[in-house]
Amino acid sequence: MIDILSYSCLIIGIIFWFWGTLPLIGRRSVLFKLHSLSVADTLGSMTIVIGLLLKIPGEWPLLLLAIITLAIWNTVLGYVLAYCSSDEGEKS
Repeated sequence: MIDILSYSCLIIGIIFWFWGTLPLIGRRSVLFKLHSLSVADTLGSMTIVIGLLLKIPGEWPLLLLAIITLAIWNTVLGYVLAYCSSDEGEKS
């Protein structure tokens, strides 16, 4: 049962990765493309790490650190990109 749940998380994570790549083809703004890509990439990566956590529970400290790092890093990166793209970032 754990194997099925683990592989399901891995597959869902890969689907999130590809789903985030699809908006790059569209005609939307660059910020919309970056936002959708970063959100889908974060969710996909976190789901894959959860799948790995189910598969190898002995490595939970390292995998938990990976999940926390993904959440913090991608959130901060989103704020930095938003600030750099705004008019306020160009004045500094």
